[in-house]
Amino acid sequence: MNTDTEVTHSLKDVDGDKARLSNYNTNVNNGQMNSDNNAWAKFYEGIERANVAIRGLRAYGDVENDPFMAQLLGEVLTLRAVVYNDLLRAWGDVPARFEPVSAESVYLPRADRDIIYKQLLADLEEAADLVAWPNGSPTTSSSERINKAFVKGLRARLALAAGGYGQRPDGIRKSTDPDLSTEKMYAIAKQECMDIIESGSAELETFEGVFRSFHRETFEAGKEILWEIPFDAGRGRVIFDLGVRHTTTDKYTGQNRGGNNGPNPAIYYEYEEGDVRRDVSVVPYEWTNGVQVPSNLNRLYFGKYRYEWLFEEAGRRVEAPNDDGLNFIYMRYSDVLLMAAEAINELDGPAAAAPYLREVRERAFPDHPEKVEALMNEATASKAAFFDAIVDERALEFVGEKLRKADLIRWNLLGSKLAESAEKLEQLELRQGKYADLPAKIYFRTAEDGETVEIYGLNFGDTDAEGAALGYPEEKTWKMEGEGDLVTYWNALYRGDPDNQQYWPIWQVFLDASNGMLSNDGYGY
Repeated sequence: MNTDTEVTHSLKDVDGDKARLSNYNTNVNNGQMNSDNNAWAKFYEGIERANVAIRGLRAYGDVENDPFMAQLLGEVLTLRAVVYNDLLRAWGDVPARFEPVSAESVYLPRADRDIIYKQLLADLEEAADLVAWPNGSPTTSSSERINKAFVKGLRARLALAAGGYGQRPDGIRKSTDPDLSTEKMYAIAKQECMDIIESGSAELETFEGVFRSFHRETFEAGKEILWEIPFDAGRGRVIFDLGVRHTTTDKYTGQNRGGNNGPNPAIYYEYEEGDVRRDVSVVPYEWTNGVQVPSNLNRLYFGKYRYEWLFEEAGRRVEAPNDDGLNFIYMRYSDVLLMAAEAINELDGPAAAAPYLREVRERAFPDHPEKVEALMNEATASKAAFFDAIVDERALEFVGEKLRKADLIRWNLLGSKLAESAEKLEQLELRQGKYADLPAKIYFRTAEDGETVEIYGLNFGDTDAEGAALGYPEEKTWKMEGEGDLVTYWNALYRGDPDNQQYWPIWQVFLDASNGMLSNDGYGY
């Protein structure tokens, strides 16, 4: 979780097992994960189910002549790739299981991730021929089901990862397999993204609109969301973990939960004035007794997931004590546009890539075309400048969508961006550098609707003198640190070397059960 855009709200308890999962200092006996029914085991359980289904569909599905069975095979191939993507992002090299478990394959060692990437890229190429475009069949009329646009987008995402950097037992490097060269992987990403763009099967919505329509739970395919992980109303902890917190129950929610994780405070101040993404992505308040109340600078929330929007858009009040049932967005069309821009810049230069970055930027600044032009002029100055613009734009676009860490790893920017962010956080707290003129306090009141908070003091250009003169009834110091804190916030962002612990260790319970086949050698543990 801990990157230059996203942090766990356990950040201050740096030695607790929950915090250690995110601060690059975890342990093989981590109490949050070291159990035989936790994520690693469940991922391989899912892979085994997929392997059995794939074997059965190939043997008995008549997929060449039965479009419905072909769709199912394409879906299962893609879902297996989704699970492997999460395994690769979390653990680096992992065992490669592409057939149901047999007596000979009960115990497997870690495989070189290149083997897995090559299999997944082939699987998704096949799957794209098996499934329909969004709304191309009754099955693909829902964004909860696999469609051709998502398959191609996932293949692009995996290609970028396969051609990028990553920690391996012999150091941080790209693949040495010529089949996974950076140029070849960018070519795949470009082709897949252009197939989606030229198909007309997806489109951008307004930035707030895409997340409000997502909360409507109508699952309409052919819009911005290419695929979302489906949860029943009594399952899943998306708002619980990633949403705006309600400290008490109210008309919007029957659970006083939300926001176990949130935005890195520094990202709030990276948005330019007029960027409509900021106030959707980063929320500086929580709800208490049905009223918005400012939180603290060290506890901001991802505004893309909200109990109140679920109530307003779908008419659903969360009643379960823990699970909220909101789906998780796995891929949006804006990701396709930015992947296309990145790949085309590398292959063909910034002028050819510019239209795809421009489309995302224009959506972010609907009322400020001059800001779009300024960014595009700067970005198209060179290939390097355009790459830097992509790095920044992906940060602003995908806050809270859990893409950032994998992006930073494949660009070999994880350690440097975390160090840069830690410096920004310290300067923000001390009001130094570009933050020197920010007010020390925020000034706030409840609006006439009786629930919305109005806050002054969050923006560059605001001053304490103007804030005090407003006559708002309440004010508070806007800072990260508080009395009794054990460690400064920016020093808690990472405790080990991020580039020496890009991935989690395989947990001890699985090492012990591996018949000596698994180890964490070469991964900093």
